[in-house]
Amino acid sequence: MEPRLDLLSTRAGGDLFTMLVSANNALAASPLPRATQELVKIRASQINGCGFCVDMHTKEAAHAGESPVRLNLIAAWREATVFTGAERAALELVEQGTRLADAAGGVTDEAWADAAEHYDEEQLAALVCQIALINAFNRLSVIVKRPAGSYRPGRYA
Repeated sequence: MEPRLDLLSTRAGGDLFTMLVSANNALAASPLPRATQELVKIRASQINGCGFCVDMHTKEAAHAGESPVRLNLIAAWREATVFTGAERAALELVEQGTRLADAAGGVTDEAWADAAEHYDEEQLAALVCQIALINAFNRLSVIVKRPAGSYRPGRYA
């Protein structure tokens, strides 16, 4: 697959990408666990059909020590026994936050309350920002058809 546009070679795309990477780096330093951050990025990318981001974040997660079993079960997390209660709450929140148009009112009070049981206010803020940020990255990559498969861990850190 050939990309429609190399965003990074344009001023507007390069500037936006730099800002998004800076935001991502700030979130990486947040109190939200790194494993949860990667699970959120992978699940949103799966939902959005962003092969580039699925490739990137599964490789980053594996590079950080995430197990192949957990990586392989993210799409089926509801049936899997390998995720903690906190991770399951984050995965539910990312699904609802990514599929805003699927339900009137967006994220349910139940999903929010479940996440709030597991994460403090700083972690919740980071989780919400991570969901919004990965959705922005997904949309950019899907629109311009960034190809998947060649990402190397640490490339955009």
